[in-house]
Amino acid sequence: MTWKDIWTLAEVKDGNLHEVSFELLAWGRTLADDRDCRLCSVVLSDEIADSELEHLFGYGADIIYVLKDPALAHFLVEPYARALVHLVQSYQPEVILAAATTTGRTLMPYVAVKVHAGLTADCTGLEIDLDTGNLLQTRPAIGGNIMATIKTPEARPQMATVRPKSARSLPFDADRTGEMVVVDPPNDLATDRMRFERFIPDATEEAAIEESDVIVSGGYGMQNLANFQWLARLAKVLDGSVGVSRAAVERGWKPYPRQIGLSGKTVAPKLYIACGISGAVQHLAGMQTSENIIAINLDSNAQIFQVADLGIVGDLFDVLPALVYKLEKQREAAPL
Repeated sequence: MTWKDIWTLAEVKDGNLHEVSFELLAWGRTLADDRDCRLCSVVLSDEIADSELEHLFGYGADIIYVLKDPALAHFLVEPYARALVHLVQSYQPEVILAAATTTGRTLMPYVAVKVHAGLTADCTGLEIDLDTGNLLQTRPAIGGNIMATIKTPEARPQMATVRPKSARSLPFDADRTGEMVVVDPPNDLATDRMRFERFIPDATEEAAIEESDVIVSGGYGMQNLANFQWLARLAKVLDGSVGVSRAAVERGWKPYPRQIGLSGKTVAPKLYIACGISGAVQHLAGMQTSENIIAINLDSNAQIFQVADLGIVGDLFDVLPALVYKLEKQREAAPL
């Protein structure tokens, strides 16, 4: 049996490809080049236009496997798993990558059991061992205190999920083309054990930090919960969200869904402002792909300055109020 090619699992919502589909291709392109094989993207959907699918070529795919069926209109693990298992058995990929989203975290373990493969979840690093061809899968362990590298030398395909926003999409190449393969669905795709009723959005929480273009984050240096008012005001005037380091969550200042780092969320906003965050490696791994990083810290030797585009060495409680007042005044004078 010959196992070949690197696969990534695209995600579709309302007929459009999710951004994470292109991020996965950035991971996969490096692996495919190192392995000297093809990079393939798998699309499972009820309906999606060819013009939308072709974006995957522009972001690095060589082949697109498309399997369409009404049973795939909404994510249900059983029909999605049957579709992916059918593809795996038909084409025998060496590696399958998915995002560590609700879809990826539900589907990949299910499929791994069905095809008797290994799976490493929430990877922050992926490499090909050039001597063996094994996928080296790096992920945090023991609460993010160590990094473990895992491999599955005997089972195929090798399966992994990676965090959204942990890699930037490759530059889009409108001239790039590839092969599109339309696959007939298996006969047993539909399931009668579950059905999609409706989607109810959670209106009780703030917007997800991983979707924000601007994030203002606070750490141990904020000293107490009351001081987070300055971060909230700064985030509001910048149309952003408030994030926190693990130290702030452990002290009960903010809930876990706001945590950024290896044991929290991975983010890549256009602007990341780190306030009173020293820059432990666990935190840096969750935000260092941000486009622009501003760090405010009293300690000029803080690690956060190693990744910052702009560093402000000073007392938070002098810098933040002055910055907030200035921006609020500007916005009142000229609303954005």
